[in-house]
This record gives sequence, C-alpha cells and structure tokens, in this order.
Amino acid sequence: MDLHAIPPRFFKPETLAELFDVPVETVYQWRKKRTGPPGFRVGRHVRYHPDAVQAWIDQQMTADLSQAA
Repeated sequence: MDLHAIPPRFFKPETLAELFDVPVETVYQWRKKRTGPPGFRVGRHVRYHPDAVQAWIDQQMTADLSQAA
C-alpha cells in the first residue's frame, strides 16, 4: 500500500455541508438517495475522499451545462 496516495484528510459530512452551504441533513439525504458524492464508512462515521467529491462536483457541473444548452 502506498501511504503517499492517502490524502492528508478525508472530509466529514459537516465539511461537505459547509462547503456547499447546505444543512448536514442534506448531505446525509444525498448519501441515502445516492445522489451526492460517494462516501464510505469508518466504523460508525461517514467520510468522503476529496478526489471523489471533486469528481462529483465536476459531474454536476457537466450535467448542468449540458442541460442549459
């Protein structure tokens, strides 16, 4: 396992809520409905890989732009 590939910090749901200016409950609903960035469990806690969050943002922007055209 390449420890250099591990990001310095995974995001918590609260971090995503702050990033997107939405309630934390919205982040949990995205996960439940599988409409938000993919998360993973570490014990009882949900975490988000920064690259997965960025990929989800890029996907949302692309979808939004294609709908506007």
